[in-house]
Amino acid sequence: MAEHETYPDLVNLENCEREPIHIIGKIQEHGVLVACDKANLEITQVSRNAADFFGINLKELLGKPMSSLLGDRQVQHLRESLKSEEEHEPQEILVKGKKYILLSHISNDSLVLDFEPVNEVQDPFFFQKKLNTILNRFQKARSFEELTREAAVVTRQMFGYDRVMVYKFDEEWNGVVIAECKDKNLEPWLGLHYPATDIPEQSRKLFLKHRVRIITNVHYKPVPIEPEFSPLNGEALDISLSGLRAVSPIHIEYLKNMGVAASLSAAIVVKGKLWGLIACHHNGKKYLDLYQRETCRFLAQMFSNEITLHETSNLLSKSELTENIRRQLMAQMKYHQDILAALNRDTVKFTDLIECTGGAIYYIDRWELNGRTPTPEQLDSLLENFIRKQSKSLFLTRNLSALFPEAEAYCAEASGLLSLRVADNKYILWFRPEVPQVINWGGNPNLKAYYNKKEDRISPRRSFQKWTEKLTGFAEPWHQIDKNNARSLRENMSYILLHLQRKEIEALNEKLLAAHKELELFSYGLSHDLRAPVRGMEGFIKILQEDYGQLLGEKGNRMLEMSNGLIEKMNTLIDDILEYFRLGHSDEITRTPVDTASVLKEVVELFNIPINFPKTSFKIQQDLPVVEGDQRMIFQLWSNLLNNALKYSSEEEKPIVEIGWENVKGRKTFFIKDNGIGVEPQFKERIFETFKRAAGSRFKGTGVGLAIVKRIVEKHKGKVWLESKPGNGSVFYFYLEGPNED
Repeated sequence: MAEHETYPDLVNLENCEREPIHIIGKIQEHGVLVACDKANLEITQVSRNAADFFGINLKELLGKPMSSLLGDRQVQHLRESLKSEEEHEPQEILVKGKKYILLSHISNDSLVLDFEPVNEVQDPFFFQKKLNTILNRFQKARSFEELTREAAVVTRQMFGYDRVMVYKFDEEWNGVVIAECKDKNLEPWLGLHYPATDIPEQSRKLFLKHRVRIITNVHYKPVPIEPEFSPLNGEALDISLSGLRAVSPIHIEYLKNMGVAASLSAAIVVKGKLWGLIACHHNGKKYLDLYQRETCRFLAQMFSNEITLHETSNLLSKSELTENIRRQLMAQMKYHQDILAALNRDTVKFTDLIECTGGAIYYIDRWELNGRTPTPEQLDSLLENFIRKQSKSLFLTRNLSALFPEAEAYCAEASGLLSLRVADNKYILWFRPEVPQVINWGGNPNLKAYYNKKEDRISPRRSFQKWTEKLTGFAEPWHQIDKNNARSLRENMSYILLHLQRKEIEALNEKLLAAHKELELFSYGLSHDLRAPVRGMEGFIKILQEDYGQLLGEKGNRMLEMSNGLIEKMNTLIDDILEYFRLGHSDEITRTPVDTASVLKEVVELFNIPINFPKTSFKIQQDLPVVEGDQRMIFQLWSNLLNNALKYSSEEEKPIVEIGWENVKGRKTFFIKDNGIGVEPQFKERIFETFKRAAGSRFKGTGVGLAIVKRIVEKHKGKVWLESKPGNGSVFYFYLEGPNED
C-alpha cells in the first residue's frame, strides 16, 4: 500500500510553512464532526466528543447507517441535497431532541458533516436584517480610510469582539493594520506591520476556500477524529472546508503570546486574490454560531465589493489619464517617425505615462535620458549585467540594490526600476527614487521565534510590542496599472517600428530593383556587345589557320587551337549569361503538356552519349510522367542537369548516370543521379548561384548552368535541391508545380 500523508508528530517553526493543516485530524470543541461514505451514507469516522453532544458512544455510530443518528426523514432530505451540484445549504436538524445546525461538504469519497449547537439566545435572522444598514454605511464612506474604519466599527458592534482590525497584505504578504476599533483599555495596534510568516501560505490559501475562520478558545483541547485514517481510502480525512477544523499548535501558541483568547478572521477577497482580513480578537472565550459567521462572511463580502469598486474607480480615473497620454505618444510617433524624438522631445514624454522621477530609452546602442537617472556608464552596466539577463520582457522591482548590488550607488535615482524590452536592442526604463520609510512592526520581525526552555523547543515570539525599523533602498511600489501601461506602449511602439521598417524595406526594395534592372541591362548589353569582337577574333584565327598554318609550325598551331578553345568558352559564357537574364525578364511562362521522355530523347541525341561519353553507363526510367510547363525551358533544364552529371562523372572508371522519378509527399519529383566527384556540404546551396563552382578548374564550365536550372524551376514554382557526399556522386532532385497548385 502506498505511504499516505500524515500530520507530523511535532509541529514547530521549522516545519510550519509545510504544515498539512488540511489533514490535522482533530477538531475544536464547539461541535461534532461525522464522516460517512457518500455512496451509501454509512458512518466511517466520528470526532471523539460525539457522546458529549449526542449521548451516543463512538462504537454505536461507526459502521452504522446515518439514519441511526438522524432518522429516515432527515437522511432522505440529506440524500436529496446531495443530488444538487451546488453548495450544500446549512440545515437545522434534531439529534436526540436537541437542535443543531448541520453543514455538509464532499471530501474525496466522504461526506463530511459538521454539527454545531444552535445559539438560542438571538434571532438567527437578526444579523441578516442589519446587512442593509451596513451596506448603506459602507456606501456613504467618503474615502478609503473612512470605509475601512466603518468596516472595523460595524464588525465590532455586531459581534462584540474586544478588538477588530482591518488587515491588508502587501506584495510580499507582509500585513499592516489599516483600521481598528477596540476596547479603550487595549493598546492600539493601528499602523503596525506583521511579517508574512505570521500567516503562512497554506493558511492564506485556505482563506480563499473557507472565507471565515473561528477559534472559540485558544485554551481548548483538540478533539481527535476516530479512526485517524478513512476506511474508504486509507488516507487522512481532508477537512479543509470544515468550520470545526482544529487549529495549528503554532498559531495557538502565537495567539496565546499575543494575549488573545478567541479570534475570528474573515477573508477580504478582491478580484479573486486575498487582499486582507477582518481580524477579530477577544480576551475571553467567544463562540459565534454558523448564522453569525455567515453574516460575518456576508459583511466581509460587501466590504470586499466596496474595496473593488473603490480600486476600480481609481483605476478608471488613472486609466483615462494614461490612455490620453498613450494616444498622444502614438500620434507623436506617427508624426515624427523617429522614436526618440516622439517619446522624449515633444510635448508629451514617455515618463508622463508612468509615475516616475526619471527614465531612459536604449535605442540601437545609444541612451536617451529624461529626469533623474543613473549615468550612461551606470546604465550600460545595469543593462548588460542585469536587465538583459531577465527572462521576461517586463521586469520590475522596488529594491533594485538587493538584486543588483552596484545599484546601491544610485539608489537616490533608481531604487525602483521598471524595465521593458520593446524589441532586440531596444529598451525603455522608468526609475523611482529611494523613499526612506519608518515602519512600526508588531514586534521585531527578525525575531520570529525564541527557545522555549520549558517545552525544550522553538516557539513563536512572545513580544508584540511596537518595534520601529527604518528601511532604505526601497522605492514606492509599482502597480498593475504601471505594468499595463508599459505593455500597451510596447504594442504601440511595435506597430510604429513595423511601419517604419516596412517603409525602409520598401524603399530599399525599390533601390534594389532599380540596381538589379540596371545590372541586368548592363550584363545583357555587355554580353551582346562582346559578340562582335569575339566573332572578329574567331575570324582572324580561322584565316591564320587556313592561310598561315604551315608557316606557324606545330607550336604556333597549338596556340591557335588554344585560342579557339578560349573563344568557344567565351561564346558559351555569353550564351549562358544571355539565357540567364532572358529567364529573369520573362515573368510569365506559357504552359503546355510536356512529354518528359520525348524531351530527354532530344537532349540525349544532342549530347550523342555513345560517341562523346563511350564509358558512361546511361539509364532512363520508363514511364516518366508528363508535366505542364514551357517546353523550351524544360529542354534547357534537362540539358544543363545532364551536362553536369556527364561532366563530373567522366573521370570515374565506370561512369554511371541515371534519370528517373518518384512520388515525394504527393509530388512528381524527378532525379538525375551520377557517381561522380560529389559536392562538399558547404557548397550544396552555393552551386546554384551564378559563377559559383565547387570543382575548381578541373572541369570545363562557366558557373551559370545550375543557376539557370534553379531559375527555370522557380519559374515553374517548383524546387530543386542536391543530395551528395564528396567522392560518392550526386543526386539532383526537382519538381515543377502545376498551374493551379500553390
